[in-house]
Parts: sequence; structure tokens; C-alpha cells
Amino acid sequence: MSDAAAKSEAREVLYEVSDHIATITLNAPERMNTISGPMLNDLARHLTEANEDPMVRCVILTGKGRAFCAGLDLRKERDGNGLSAASSPTTLNLRNTPPTVLQAMDKPTICAVNGGAAGYGMDTALGCDIRIMAESAKLAAAFVKRGVVPESGGTWLLPRMIGWAKASELIFTGRTLSARECLTWGLANEVVPDGELMGRARAMAREIAANAPLAVQASKRMMRMGLNETFPDHVHHVYLQLLPLFRTQDMAEGMKAFMEKREPKFEGR
Repeated sequence: MSDAAAKSEAREVLYEVSDHIATITLNAPERMNTISGPMLNDLARHLTEANEDPMVRCVILTGKGRAFCAGLDLRKERDGNGLSAASSPTTLNLRNTPPTVLQAMDKPTICAVNGGAAGYGMDTALGCDIRIMAESAKLAAAFVKRGVVPESGGTWLLPRMIGWAKASELIFTGRTLSARECLTWGLANEVVPDGELMGRARAMAREIAANAPLAVQASKRMMRMGLNETFPDHVHHVYLQLLPLFRTQDMAEGMKAFMEKREPKFEGR
């Protein structure tokens, strides 16, 4: 193995940008991508990097191996290299943890769920805007079976995504849902054969990236704000967001391409 390949294998989170798409891969397949402190920090750092990179228009989050993320690495917790390694002895900086960073991102996020997503892994998948699941993938809400609560966003996300009753059923029973059940419950956008997962995720990411990136990001920002606003307040904020978009080159290009019956070429300006 070359030095570069060995270094890549040693990294717990891989990051790659191509065609305006950032792909972030959890890279600890030998432990089913369970979350350690270093992985937590690297994941948050790469999500922030993608959100701040003007060349990135969409983000794909996935895992290497047979699992997306099987939750927290309890062995790492015991040896002091777990969540405690991502914080000081007396504080946990929740502003910079992956669930918080994911929720605040303006760039669209797609989770390509390649296998089991349990606990922290399930909440991380739910924190993405879109979920495409491999046929063999599962979401496991096993928190109460371990004596804990969904600590990484699940109690906020699930009632908003599937309603109070279904969220209660999933969280209180600690049930595991197959990919097809996730589709029925409204937790997955698509289910595809395992071998087609990344191809389908990239195809959707390319479809998103082909649109005006400033408008896409503004739309996501407005959707996020709308979760906690009255309708009159929201309409007002949407209008204020629309005004600067009127002055962008991308809006002029979009209108011109429409009149000329061609595909637009957006530059994010």
C-alpha cells in the first residue's frame, strides 16, 4: 500500500469535491462507522468546509462498508476517545457538533444510507435534507433499549417529519425499520438496490447542483426559518430574501435561458 493510500485508510472521515458535489464518507468500516471523538470533530469540520466552499452546491453523506453508522463507539468511550474527546472535561460545544452543523447548513444535504443507521447514526441521517436508502439499509431507533434518549436531534426531527403519533411509536418502542418501512413512514425519499445507491445519490445531487445555487440555498434557509414562524412573518422574510436574488447574475441567466429555450449555466453570482 502506498503512503497516500495508507494515510487515506487512516482517516476516519473522507472528503472529496467533484462537479460541485462534496462527498463525505464515514471511514471506519471495521467498527461499522461508530462515532468516536475524532470522527465527530472531522465530520463537523468537513460539513462546515462544504457549506463555506462556494464551489460546493450539494453534499452527499455516506458510510464505507456494510453500515452507515452504528451509533456511538462505546469502546472508544471507555478508553477516553469518544464524545469526551470532542469536548473539554466540563463542557460539550453543541454549536459545533454534526447534528447542529447539519441543521444550520444552507447547502442541500443527501444522506446515501448504505447500511444500518442506529442511534447517533440514525439521527445524523435524519438531519440531512434527503435520504436515499440502499435496499439492505435500516434505521434503528434503539435509544430507549440502551437507557438513553435520542441525543443528537431525533426528538426534534421526528415529530416534525412524521407527526407526533408515529414519532412516539418509533421512539418509545425503539423499533428498527427496514428501508421499505422507512419509505412507507416518510423517512426515506427513495429505496434503491444496494449497488445503485451512490449512482442514484450522485444523480440527484447533480440535478440539484444544476440549479441556481444562491436560490437553492435561500430556499433551504427559508424552509428552515419557516419551521418556527407564523405565515405572515414568513412571507415577509421570503420577500426580503427575494430582493437580493433579483440583482444576481444567476437570475438574469435563468430568465434569459428560459426565453431562449436552453439549459441555464449558473455561476453562483
